[in-house]
Amino acid sequence: MIEEDFEQNIEDELEDDETSQLYEHHRFVADKKQKLLRVDKFLLIHLSNTSRNRVQKAADSGFIMANGKPVKRSYKVKPDDVIQVMLDRPHFENTITPEDIPLDIVYEDDDLMVVNKPAGLVVHPGFGNWHGTLLNAIAWHLKDMPQYDINDPEIGLVHRIDKDTSGLLVVAKTANAKTNLGLQFFNKTTKREYNALVWGNFTDEVGRIEGNIGRDPKDRMRMAVFPPDSEIGKHAVTHYYVLEKYGYTTLVKCVLETGRTHQIRAHMRHIGHPLFSDERYGGDQILKGLNTAKYRQFIDNCFKLCPRQVLHAKTLGFVHPATGKEMMFSSELPEDITNLLNKWRNYAKEE
Repeated sequence: MIEEDFEQNIEDELEDDETSQLYEHHRFVADKKQKLLRVDKFLLIHLSNTSRNRVQKAADSGFIMANGKPVKRSYKVKPDDVIQVMLDRPHFENTITPEDIPLDIVYEDDDLMVVNKPAGLVVHPGFGNWHGTLLNAIAWHLKDMPQYDINDPEIGLVHRIDKDTSGLLVVAKTANAKTNLGLQFFNKTTKREYNALVWGNFTDEVGRIEGNIGRDPKDRMRMAVFPPDSEIGKHAVTHYYVLEKYGYTTLVKCVLETGRTHQIRAHMRHIGHPLFSDERYGGDQILKGLNTAKYRQFIDNCFKLCPRQVLHAKTLGFVHPATGKEMMFSSELPEDITNLLNKWRNYAKEE
């Protein structure tokens, strides 16, 4: 049987992916008389309570392996093949417990709450981060609400953002609210805008990036961009708008048409504009500018001022699941990003 955590990993549009280690959830050894059979069909035979679509998504995400190597959905299983279903978290997880962690609550009612997450806070407990997460904080905040069970998958977080990304998230307090909001995210009717500082200048003030997002086969901690018409990864579209230019970096607004793991970070790197200070995607190196000691010191000071990818989930809009009212929320840029942008503004004026 494919457990709930397997389905959740595959279905999540925005997941907090802080570890590259994979854990075996299922293992099957093909019979010596096994006839050649596509791996998705093979797993459908051996796994109950799942669908071919889910198995194919697992393969596209690099979670299906044959003899220790990730394979595509079309891989043909041969006699004695060892087929594994791997996930990026352990088979069993700890129960989420309430922890007294401060929350910046932007809005709250009986159905939902909107939280402004600081950078550095992991969203969901996982390997290496079993405690001190956003969900632990939410469990504490709602501990006196009898009908809210933080461990019930039918309520809680509707989407996620990375540990070192700051900004807005919506949390469902009821099953109906989560179902309704989940459909809005699935149908792409929500409004999500991010601000990001990226390396380089843009020729066009407005642009559209389309490219499938999937696991980078060379680095499982990173996502890569594949052709839109390929069978690798998930369809993804990002729209960007230039807000401010600083010479060697640019502040952009990114509007998500889809929401994939590391979508903005991967898409921006793909078009040659990695996010500033983004270690995982190469933005923590000097990619544009002068070859002088003064400039190198300036960039080093910038990295120290904001030692994480400069990405903030600034705007979040959706229809309230109970009232049908259009809801729109916006959050100010956090202090580390504000200070960094001011530093770049001053540099651009001087130069």
